Amino acid sequence: MSTTLEPLESLEPTLSVRQVLMLERVLAGEPEVVAGASQLDRAVRWVHVAEAADVGVMLSGGEMVLTTGVLLAGDDGKQAEYIQSLHRAEAAAVVLGLGRAFPAPPDVMRRAAERCGLPMVVLHRPFPFAELTEEVQARLVRRKFAAVSMSEAVRTTLTALITADAPLQHLLDEIAHHSGCPVVVTNLAHRVLATAGERSAVDDVLRDWERIARQAGGSEGDGWIRAELVGRGERWGQIMLCGYRGDTATGRLLADRAAEALVLHRMLGGTSAHTWEEQSAQSLLTDLVSGVVPARQLLPRARAAGLPVNRRTFVPLVVRDGDPAELDRVLRLLGLSGIVAELADGATAVLLSLARDQDAAVLTANFAARLTRTAVAAADPRTAWDDVPAGLREAQHVADAVADSAPALDLPPVVRLKDVHLRGLIRLLRDDPHVQSFAERELDGLLCGSGSGSADDLLAVLRTYLATGRNKSRTAQLHHVSRPALYRRLEAIQSRLGVDLDDFEQAASVHIALLAHDAQQG
Repeated sequence: MSTTLEPLESLEPTLSVRQVLMLERVLAGEPEVVAGASQLDRAVRWVHVAEAADVGVMLSGGEMVLTTGVLLAGDDGKQAEYIQSLHRAEAAAVVLGLGRAFPAPPDVMRRAAERCGLPMVVLHRPFPFAELTEEVQARLVRRKFAAVSMSEAVRTTLTALITADAPLQHLLDEIAHHSGCPVVVTNLAHRVLATAGERSAVDDVLRDWERIARQAGGSEGDGWIRAELVGRGERWGQIMLCGYRGDTATGRLLADRAAEALVLHRMLGGTSAHTWEEQSAQSLLTDLVSGVVPARQLLPRARAAGLPVNRRTFVPLVVRDGDPAELDRVLRLLGLSGIVAELADGATAVLLSLARDQDAAVLTANFAARLTRTAVAAADPRTAWDDVPAGLREAQHVADAVADSAPALDLPPVVRLKDVHLRGLIRLLRDDPHVQSFAERELDGLLCGSGSGSADDLLAVLRTYLATGRNKSRTAQLHHVSRPALYRRLEAIQSRLGVDLDDFEQAASVHIALLAHDAQQG
């Protein structure tokens, strides 16, 4: 679903003092800034005409006050008090029309305004204040209405994405489009769960994430706008607009709409912040394995996700048919740092991050010992982050090589490249046409009847017999048949293939062909 909306930053609900002074009607009055020139970007919330010295009691902050000074002329005390009153009330600026009471800017008011940092503007050519008031009020009302309308349009768009069962990333992309800046979602520990926005800008944010996270409770005046993610009374994270260039009030409105949408997405989808953490880890590990994105560019994402990366030893692991939740629990139980994510084809990757003085082999063995059903495929430890993708691919290759192993294959709890021997080589060459042709030629006598019970049974017996090193007793035991019955099946296999399995070279050739066949089928 695609909806085109203008970014909210172009619809600020306020005007700055500078913007007011650039209006055509104001320019006709020949405005001159005589004090507080550095504060012209203050927001103007309203325009008010006031002459009394204690004007501050009538204000609530953010007003641009217009005056002719008729009640202030000739009284330096009243003039100073007038400016002080505006300052205490946090007025945006004061505009003095010259001619009626003051032929030139009064020094007392000008000096007082400069000390307070209050913008003071004089109009050299008088005109009705009503015209200025009408112009500014109309613009402010239109902008506020436009911002609220846009806020509702954003809410409608995000809600439509949620009801269409769109993934989290689509929502964040929409939010980033409207805010025009990077968007980051974190958990309560300020670990990054998801991001959106222009890739280079997001990377800049993540590269400095440790500092940003430490200042997470800081001021939003610099464009860092946050909204809490709270649902059903539980606070579980926050969404942040990073470097929002528009008006803070509008950014806050957008952040609130975004937070509402993310909470709704979580509640309707039955997902949790933990699930978002899994998605973040999956995206990172998938990108590392694929090699599409250079490892160096993924380092800020890894660091922001909470993975220690400075002076560490990385141990890439892959577990076939492993439960990511169980693997994550084992990590926490052992107090190990790492990330877990399910990859394609039923493989789950685990990237351990160990201190340099920790024994990688011992800790990997401890991790494998805690698992219930499966061996752990491991690559050799890496001390350089740039070598991690190759390590993950090596672990994945080892896991693939033993995926279709016969039950008789005696594997250690932690399987490494040296443990898969010929099986690993065949796995690498399985797509070679010469290898495929060789496998079909060697096994033709059995494969031509593949699909029938007897042929499939003979293939299974052959697979076990070769995997056990041609141990007939063990093969008979694993297939729950008597020795004479096994002998009859082995004779049938040899007859169909035209080989003598007692001959080492012929048995080795059949074994290689069967490994290639299984790798191709797997």
